[in-house]
Amino acid sequence: MTAQPIHRGTPTAGTRCDRRTAVTRSLLGYGLVAGPFYLVVSLAQALTRPGFDLTRHSWSLLANGALGWIQIANLALTGLMVAAFALGVRRATGTVWAPRLLAGTGVALVCAAALRADPSDGFPVGTPAGPGPVSWHGAGHLLAAGSGFACLAGAALVLAARFAAAGRGGLAWYARVSAIVFLAGFAAVAAGGGASWSILCFTAAVVVIFTWLTVTAGYLYRHAGR
Repeated sequence: MTAQPIHRGTPTAGTRCDRRTAVTRSLLGYGLVAGPFYLVVSLAQALTRPGFDLTRHSWSLLANGALGWIQIANLALTGLMVAAFALGVRRATGTVWAPRLLAGTGVALVCAAALRADPSDGFPVGTPAGPGPVSWHGAGHLLAAGSGFACLAGAALVLAARFAAAGRGGLAWYARVSAIVFLAGFAAVAAGGGASWSILCFTAAVVVIFTWLTVTAGYLYRHAGR
């Protein structure tokens, strides 16, 4: 875009365009960070917290215990980054439903942070074996997390249609497969009754969907303003 002369201190069209692109990329950048941030912080805790077993415990349980504030902050910050990314997607693509679903994911993660999951199955150390009682905040956590992840899978499917219409077949199929894998993992943990295979399937599915988020953010970031 050719810059126009500046009159009375008004920014040129080119300057306005550059500023808009810079803001859009800044917002999209949060999508690049959100997935790795959530996965690394969660996995680091899962491997170091006493009593935590990746084959028996979901990452939500990390919000309990003396160090539970780490996972609470992890969920809240990830949610805020996904919400910022949603605004970037709206600015970059002009779509409506994908940003709404991504914003829903962000809000749901913040709510899941505020509503702590109940201790269960021996974690944190000292908790009796078995699922244990369900509190109001534990039920709220499950509802918030479930709706948030469903919104994230929905956003992947909506963006898949967008990519397909733009002739980006590879990105479209990647988004569809990621959404289907995640929904399958979600169904597995819901039906698995706490079995090790269901916990591991869901954990893998979370890695898949957040990796998709990172890849998609990277693509949109590179093409913002073009």
